[in-house]
Amino acid sequence: MDFKDLVAKRRSIRKFTDEELTPEQTQTILRAALMSPTSKSTRAWRFIVVDDKDLLRQIAQSKSAGAEFVQTAPLAVVVLMDTDATDVWVEDASIAAVSMQYQAAELGLGSCWAQLRLRGHLDGITADECLRDIFGYPEQFKAECVIAFGHPAIERKLQDESKLKWESVSINKFE
Repeated sequence: MDFKDLVAKRRSIRKFTDEELTPEQTQTILRAALMSPTSKSTRAWRFIVVDDKDLLRQIAQSKSAGAEFVQTAPLAVVVLMDTDATDVWVEDASIAAVSMQYQAAELGLGSCWAQLRLRGHLDGITADECLRDIFGYPEQFKAECVIAFGHPAIERKLQDESKLKWESVSINKFE
């Protein structure tokens, strides 16, 4: 599959089968993250791979809404960045996360991003603080997102190229 087709194929999947990922699939996904570019080659990310059902449930409950699907995934990766090491940690973490998602799609797996940064729980605790309590990472690390991975339980249509907003693109000026 060429990249153009992969981009059309990659869709957010929030429903997964019970089938586990193989160790090879997990390693290939993580390899994509570890090879992703970072500003000044800081590579200041950390990835927490989670396949424990209780921990997946806790992650899903770390924010008020929008992460419920994580508890049904066979695997999730929490994407952290050392904010003392780089001022562009949001960008570096995002690039790594998206790299994992495209790699998963190329493997025939589904994925979905759950935003953690700037998200909270109804009790006023941030999602990052909740995850820090669960996993015990140091204060200088911040959670950008968690990506759920699994074998899709649903099939999504390819991206519809007729809906691309080409009017959002201008050349040499803002229009």
